Amino acid sequence: MLDAYVDRVPTAPGTGWTADDIPAADWILIGHSHFDHLFGAERIAANTGARVVGSYETVRVLADAGVPSRQLVPVAGGERVRLSPHVVASVYPSQHSCVWSQREFPGADAVCLGDLGLDHQEQQARLGELGAWLVTLGPEVLDHLRSSDQHARGDGGALVYVLETPAGRLLYQDTSGAWTPVLRELRPDVAILAAAGRGNLDGEPIQGSLAQFVGREAALLRPRRVVLSHHDDWLPGFTSGDLDVAPVRAEVGRVAPGAELVELGYATAAPVFAGLSPRRPTRAGSGP
Repeated sequence: MLDAYVDRVPTAPGTGWTADDIPAADWILIGHSHFDHLFGAERIAANTGARVVGSYETVRVLADAGVPSRQLVPVAGGERVRLSPHVVASVYPSQHSCVWSQREFPGADAVCLGDLGLDHQEQQARLGELGAWLVTLGPEVLDHLRSSDQHARGDGGALVYVLETPAGRLLYQDTSGAWTPVLRELRPDVAILAAAGRGNLDGEPIQGSLAQFVGREAALLRPRRVVLSHHDDWLPGFTSGDLDVAPVRAEVGRVAPGAELVELGYATAAPVFAGLSPRRPTRAGSGP
């Protein structure tokens, strides 16, 4: 399947990078198994020898693509994976955004209501309707979706990671979903948070906006710095342009005034802990 994968829809904005441009990597942490998060990891692993941490579905897909088993570390949440003598990644279960609940991605300040209490079959039916609509966006979108179709296995179970480093604690999340009892115990210094689609709070779509969802996460995590991710125009016609960050910035400033919000551009280098002194370790933050 990955051999036929198209890197991106041709009309999507370029990033200036491809997976084959990555010159060196020791580890790759995969948050979930959808094509826009997983595919390309097999080439980075082949070119650099990096080991890949991800769900059992992530590992299955990469093994089928030829990544050697010695480079694959399957996790489900609750594991602590040592990445180096001084860095450990703790793995926690998470949620995927409620992609089934809308067609075009809502704007950052668009308030979305309803869609509560749907069972799995109802959500899957809605997802099928979304798929039928997506193919109307044009032949290049259709070709892209066909080449990356994972059928019923979907996201494989979303995960979040907290990296314990000498410089501080870094949380990495790649889709707008959260188990709130998990997040409130993590206390990272820096939180990389996805800002895309309709947020998923404890299995239900947020009754509010994406900006409010990111703000809710920031209020739970209480990081000193928030870095946004996954908020670009990666599937034109569905993602509806790059996200307007202003409502997110305003909401994070309102509910988590101690957090600095950072927005990175493509291929932008930024020391995530610059200017921050690491917090003292806490019992709740010591790992799963």
